[in-house]
Amino acid sequence: MKRIALSVAVAASLAAGVATATVSKDLAYKSSGLSANDVANQNYFVNHFYSFDNYAITKKGKDVTALILRAKDSNPLTLTLERYLNNAPKAAGVNAQDLAVFRSGKLKGTGMLITDFSDANKSQSYEIFIPSIRKVRCFAEPARDDAWGGSDFTFGDVTLRKPKHDNHELLGMTKFTGCLSVMKDIKRNKWTQNAKIEADCSVDGKEVYKLKSTANDANWWYDNRVS
Repeated sequence: MKRIALSVAVAASLAAGVATATVSKDLAYKSSGLSANDVANQNYFVNHFYSFDNYAITKKGKDVTALILRAKDSNPLTLTLERYLNNAPKAAGVNAQDLAVFRSGKLKGTGMLITDFSDANKSQSYEIFIPSIRKVRCFAEPARDDAWGGSDFTFGDVTLRKPKHDNHELLGMTKFTGCLSVMKDIKRNKWTQNAKIEADCSVDGKEVYKLKSTANDANWWYDNRVS
């Protein structure tokens, strides 16, 4: 039996799709009368940093982005990385490019470039730089339900979920209750020993849109998502 996934649309990895093939990078925000597709459209726009031509998340001094992965009853695996997004590429037919460079651990020096094309029906391009052999390898777009980086996220969650993949239904407005939780009892290391890791409660009590997104593909790995 397929499962129903409940998600909060707060990150690119959980970005909701829209009914149209692509999301315009000149998208304006409606002050009222938003439809289900409008809400999903705006969510996709924000989560993909479309208001910027270029956006970088880099190391500043000792501050660096840390990706913490932990399987149940095991110690966490911490990877540090930098990310560079280009939403205004010059190459014809290219919609956006996303480069992640790992800065620590076994993946140190490894770079992954994902190229997204303007044609929504064209598969994304994946290129990985392997520092041990100093070569770039290309590989096919992974299955959408494949695990991403050993985490609970799938490639569909993180990079592949496209506007055309869901049918959206607006369930009205509701108040968000509680905080955005974080991993508890994190074993600290040199990357996280001074990090302020705590739940974000800034959204508690805020009025939000409630959106139900149902996969168009009957064989999708979830029935629907409510965000």
